[in-house]
Amino acid sequence: MAQREGRILCWLALACLVVPMFASYYFDDMFSTLSHLFEHPECLELGWNSANYGLYASGYSVLCIFGGLVICGMLLDKWGVRITGSIFVGLMVGGAALVTWAITSGLPSKVSLTAAYVGCMIFGLGSEIAGVAVTRSIAKWFRHGNMAFAMGLQLAIARLGTAFALIVSPRLVATKSPGEIYSLSETARPAFLGLMLMFTGIVLWAIFVAMDARFDRQAVRLCDCVDTAQEDKFSFRDVLKLLKNKEFIMIALLCVFFYSSIVSFKKFASAILIPRFEVPVEAASWMVSMLPFATVIFAPVFGIMVDKAGKGTRWMVLGAILAFVAHLLLAFAPAGRPLFGYLSMVFLGFGYSLVPAAMWPSVPKIVPDKVLGTAYSLIYWVQNLGLMFFKMSAGSILESSAMETGPVKVELMFVGVCIVSFLLSVGFAISSGKHPEYKLDAPSAR
Repeated sequence: MAQREGRILCWLALACLVVPMFASYYFDDMFSTLSHLFEHPECLELGWNSANYGLYASGYSVLCIFGGLVICGMLLDKWGVRITGSIFVGLMVGGAALVTWAITSGLPSKVSLTAAYVGCMIFGLGSEIAGVAVTRSIAKWFRHGNMAFAMGLQLAIARLGTAFALIVSPRLVATKSPGEIYSLSETARPAFLGLMLMFTGIVLWAIFVAMDARFDRQAVRLCDCVDTAQEDKFSFRDVLKLLKNKEFIMIALLCVFFYSSIVSFKKFASAILIPRFEVPVEAASWMVSMLPFATVIFAPVFGIMVDKAGKGTRWMVLGAILAFVAHLLLAFAPAGRPLFGYLSMVFLGFGYSLVPAAMWPSVPKIVPDKVLGTAYSLIYWVQNLGLMFFKMSAGSILESSAMETGPVKVELMFVGVCIVSFLLSVGFAISSGKHPEYKLDAPSAR
């Protein structure tokens, strides 16, 4: 009976953790299927162009890259998920509120862009540390259970927030006839919906904090603040050891290149899909929404496979190959054939499910618990470095190229990124065979 109640509490805790991430993913992608609007700044009262939008989107990663993410990850290991997570969930909501104010303020476009950029920086740091706190919490609560399934389920529901944004945003900002102006209030409708989701997430996070405190009181071992034996306490020497871990370095680099090939693509999805396959906005939004919808279904399924059957590194290789094939189709498939657009999203969706379902549960296998928060933060830091670079690059390419050639040039960049991620996944699989003590390809469910 006690074990059954414990399992129920684990799933209730997971339910509280996924909603803030759902809201974060929605807010981050709320303009992804509206990115084509920024190609015509004269029709936006906001006045932003594609390069401005690319700069705004890159703001998500700035504070994360310049030390914030790594330092806060160490604080997470030192202070625990309850204190650190609560601070950064609050920052996530505060940053989103500043972005919403900026795009409705009526200020000159450069001023509103600056304010939104600052808001996006705050939102990004808050979201990333909140995400690390959520991942670390799942590793804690599901340490001896279905960790890969729990992480896959959390990832699936969070990405459902992306799918929600991709489908709902074009309907909140209705298509206008050529020459008509999109008002500030119309442009901000997706942001207002995002704030409502954020406030719901804060309430559920508070419930989780209470549950986690109770969990630690009842547990024999207290692992939230790493306040156990002296040898289990956090130290900077452990961070230096982490940076010498070749498997950790490979998984961090795989994360940055693989996610850049998908997340950066999503930011400009409509600006790529519409001219390449000559589809309307609604069709483009449905195409790209296949990515998060695929993960809703397949990320938990692949998580179960990793838990039960193992072979996680092999799934990473397959996912990297599928992403590579998808971007080849986006770059070289015949123009004006929507079927190839849908097919590329199918391949990309499968890859987007396979790699994370195997990658994230691998980290606790190669990293000690006392620096797990720092490890995830370092991975997120490298990831954000790549995301900022590739978002800005994609925006600049689209802004400086003709409408017919810009999408192809962007896709050639993503093809190169996929090649690197494939080589890294193969290297990680080879390393797994050389280091059986990590049990990277062993089943994890008991």
